[in-house]
Amino acid sequence: MLNKILYCCIALVIITGVVRVFISFDQPETEKVMCAMDAMQCPDGSSVGRSGPTCEFVCPPVPTVPADVAASIDAKADLVTITTPIPNGVIESPLVVTGSARGTWFFEGSFPVTLTNWDGLIIAEGFATAAGEWMTTEFVPFTAVLEYTSPYPAEGQDFMKRGTLILKKDNPSGLPEYDDALEIPIRFAP
Repeated sequence: MLNKILYCCIALVIITGVVRVFISFDQPETEKVMCAMDAMQCPDGSSVGRSGPTCEFVCPPVPTVPADVAASIDAKADLVTITTPIPNGVIESPLVVTGSARGTWFFEGSFPVTLTNWDGLIIAEGFATAAGEWMTTEFVPFTAVLEYTSPYPAEGQDFMKRGTLILKKDNPSGLPEYDDALEIPIRFAP
């Protein structure tokens, strides 16, 4: 009787193993997903395509801004604000700068915009232009476009990715007491 039970257990183990092998061959391999070839611009300025099994856009985390830089930007928020690029965001040429500034920041509907590399060398200059009536004390939307050659070489060191976008209050008087500027740290794409 003991032999019959032993033979039945062995047979049951063998049959279970064979069934598992056939079931594993019968299941399809993991299906590959083909995503659409479109792209999205992330808050940090980089662009991403769809990826993963659900074809989602996955943006890198929003860059952190040091407390002192954030405080400097916040101190100017009643005069000028920037929508794009975000502080410490990755930028590419042509760089489109958008935001809003009080009408007093403009002169003749524009103000200077400068882009510098990590060492303060100017690599692009232009003007932000008002997208509305600028002869006001209220906020007026603006846009600027800067074309530049990236100062970050492909084999460069990480610090070479850093730069600064400077929005200068237009000061036709030339008097230093009327100078003002907002500096936004940025990162260059390779």
